[in-house]
Amino acid sequence: MASRPPNILFILADDLGWADLGVYGATDHRTPHLDALAAQGVRFTQAYANSAVCSATRIALMTGRYQYRLRAGLEEPIILRDTGLGLPPEHPTLPSLLQDAGYDTALIGKWHLGLPPLYGPRRSGYGHFFGNLHGAIDYFTHKPGVGDHVEPDVWDDDVRTPVQGYYTQVLADRASAYLRAPERQHRPFLLSLHFTAPHWPWEGPGDEAVARSLRDLFHYDGGSLRKYGEIVEALDAAVGQVLQALRDAGLEDNTLVVFTSDNGGERFSKTWPFTGQKTELLEGGLRVPTLLRWPAQLAPQVQTQVSITHDWLPTLLSAAGLSPHPQYPSDGIDLLPVLRGHADPQPRTLYWRYKAQDQRAVREGDWKYLQINGNAFLFNLAEDERERANLRDRHPELLARLRAQWEAWNAGMLPITPEVRTHGVTPDIQADRYVPARLQREGAA
Repeated sequence: MASRPPNILFILADDLGWADLGVYGATDHRTPHLDALAAQGVRFTQAYANSAVCSATRIALMTGRYQYRLRAGLEEPIILRDTGLGLPPEHPTLPSLLQDAGYDTALIGKWHLGLPPLYGPRRSGYGHFFGNLHGAIDYFTHKPGVGDHVEPDVWDDDVRTPVQGYYTQVLADRASAYLRAPERQHRPFLLSLHFTAPHWPWEGPGDEAVARSLRDLFHYDGGSLRKYGEIVEALDAAVGQVLQALRDAGLEDNTLVVFTSDNGGERFSKTWPFTGQKTELLEGGLRVPTLLRWPAQLAPQVQTQVSITHDWLPTLLSAAGLSPHPQYPSDGIDLLPVLRGHADPQPRTLYWRYKAQDQRAVREGDWKYLQINGNAFLFNLAEDERERANLRDRHPELLARLRAQWEAWNAGMLPITPEVRTHGVTPDIQADRYVPARLQREGAA
């Protein structure tokens, strides 16, 4: 088994915050299966998402490049009914490159990168798709909205398919069946398991009656820390079920498992010790819990290497003995030399921008330049991970240099043009979202 290329199981959570797992600091709920995964493999302490919102990060995951190189990546997030945008089928992707190398490829769960017939998982390298095309669906009705006229958004390949049950469990059952299929023994596979949890609506496994009564998927009168904990615990149980299926199939040793989130947490999430949340380029909106296990190759470890979503394409291709497409070079790095102990952690320079509030950020080594609505900040993350002490007046030359670096990098990306609208994720996350009070006080440009 170990002589063939590794299987890859990539598990993506939706809006999971930095400290929402026990191993990262959760105290209000339990995540025993993911905590066990962390103990068995690599736990990253400085892993970032490519964006503070979902679809932009997913483009980076699929392409291995800054999402701002693609038109759809400028949408934060893609509002499918409005834009008609998506991931171009002609762009090489992680699944298409693996598929070309003989891998079986499947996506189970959330797509959110454009609607058929122009776009879709099966047009971007997945041989099989079971899941939802839109960004958010109800956990029980499986609809992307409410009302009798709205159809459920669950598809089996290209066919809309009615299913019953709590969606997190539906996905776990389908993924478990995929792993137990006899053909998994004979051909390496990429299984992308992209949960919608713990994204709103705020429904735990026992809330079907609540789901049937909703007037809006996002509701201001719903949710609580307890309810959020139920959603996360259901996600943890689902991951545990899938990992058990992998074990039962005898595939655990040579399967590279990754677990991470598309962006930081929202509303009820725990991001301690960081500040900020989804839609903000503060650490709480960008730094994400990230775990990796590959028993055949990697020893358990706590890894300080700075990483970002678009590193996964070159890393996973490298594990399979492959390289990114030469015409579409990755902006990421292969993490395997560091994880194998063959190299020391590399210093990184990472860049972000976010249309809402004209946010921009650079991380270079331990330093971070952040700008929100023209307010400039300079933080030393090694000494001040809560981003409290604005050091811009102490180090004006460093601030100016990082600003100039961001401008030079940004000049190589697609511009944010007037017709590129800033879409809110929910009614309380809009282009005019508040600047946190302390940043207004401390960061006047």
